[in-house]
Amino acid sequence: MTYRSEAVTAQSHSGLSDLVSKARERNRRAGLTGMLLCDGNRFLQTLEGPVDALGEVWASILRDTRHSRIEILSEHIVPARLFSGWDMQLCHRLDGAVPALSADREMLALSDQIGATAKYALEGDDARLNSLIADLVAKGWLRDALVQHVLEPTARVLGNAWLADDCSEFDLTVGLGMLQLAGHALHSRPSVDSIRRGRYSILLATAPGESHLLGPSLLSSTLSDAGWNVDIVFPDSDEALAKQLRAQHHDAIDIALSDALPRLHKLTELRETIEKSRSASSDDLMVVSVGGRLFAEATATALSVGADHARTSAAGTSIRLAELIEQRRKAAKG
Repeated sequence: MTYRSEAVTAQSHSGLSDLVSKARERNRRAGLTGMLLCDGNRFLQTLEGPVDALGEVWASILRDTRHSRIEILSEHIVPARLFSGWDMQLCHRLDGAVPALSADREMLALSDQIGATAKYALEGDDARLNSLIADLVAKGWLRDALVQHVLEPTARVLGNAWLADDCSEFDLTVGLGMLQLAGHALHSRPSVDSIRRGRYSILLATAPGESHLLGPSLLSSTLSDAGWNVDIVFPDSDEALAKQLRAQHHDAIDIALSDALPRLHKLTELRETIEKSRSASSDDLMVVSVGGRLFAEATATALSVGADHARTSAAGTSIRLAELIEQRRKAAKG
C-alpha cells in the first residue's frame, strides 16, 4: 500500500525522528516493512506485509491526528517485498536540504531503464545497450545498483516475454547473452591489495542442465572484485559437479537456476544436487548458496532446498557469504 498525506504542522528533525522510531517498533511487531518520504509538509509512505497486519496499521494511520488529506495511491498484492531489509526507511528534505539518494529512490530511478534495456537486449543491439549502461555509469550509478535494479530485473522481464510467447527461446538466449556482456563491462580490475586480502574461495555453478548463465557471470565479477578466488563450472550432471568439488576445496558453492524463468519444477532436483554436493565436500564447513528467479522473487527459500543462503541479487552476496563462512569456521574451532 502506498499513500500520501499532508502534515497538520511543519515537521522538525526531532519530530520526524520520534515518528519514525515509533513506526519502526510498530512495524517490527506487525511484520511490516516500507519507506517514508517527507519534505516537511507532505508525506509519502509505502507499507508492505501480511494483509491483516497491514489493515490494523492502516486503521492506526487513519486515526493519527498529525496528518490529514490522506489519499491511497496504490493497494495491491505483490509476489515479493521491495523493502525486505527495512522496518521503515526514512528519506526527508527539511529546510531546503537535499536528501542523499537512498536505496528506495535508487530503485525507482533505475526501474525506468528496464524497458529500454530489455528492448536492446532482445534485439541483440549491444551498441545501444552498452551506451545506455555507460550513460548510467557516467551519471554516478554504482555497479551493484545497476546489477540489482537494472540487469537482474531485465532478465526477469525477458523471461516473462518468453512465457507470454512474445519472443522465441533463441531471442531469450541472445538477450541474456547481451546482459552478460553488459555485466562484464561493469567489472572493475581488483587491486593488488584486495587480491592479497582474499581469504575465501568459491565455486560458481549452474544447476546441472541449466542453460542460462547470467547469475554466475554477474556473481563472478562481484566476487572477483572483492578479492575472492573464483572457479566457474557448468556441469551436465550432479556427478560432474561432485567430481569438481572433490578435486578442489572451496569455502562456498553457489548453484544457480535461471534468472529469467521460474524453474519451480526444478526444486526437487536442486535439493538432490545440494545433498550430493555436500557429500562430495571434504568437510562440513562448505557454505551452500543458491540463486535464480525463484529466490530473487522469494518464491522459494534456502531452507526449501537445503541450502545455507538464497541470494536475491548478486549485489551484496559476497558480504553475506563471508559472514556465513566465518560463522562456520568459528563454530568448528569452538
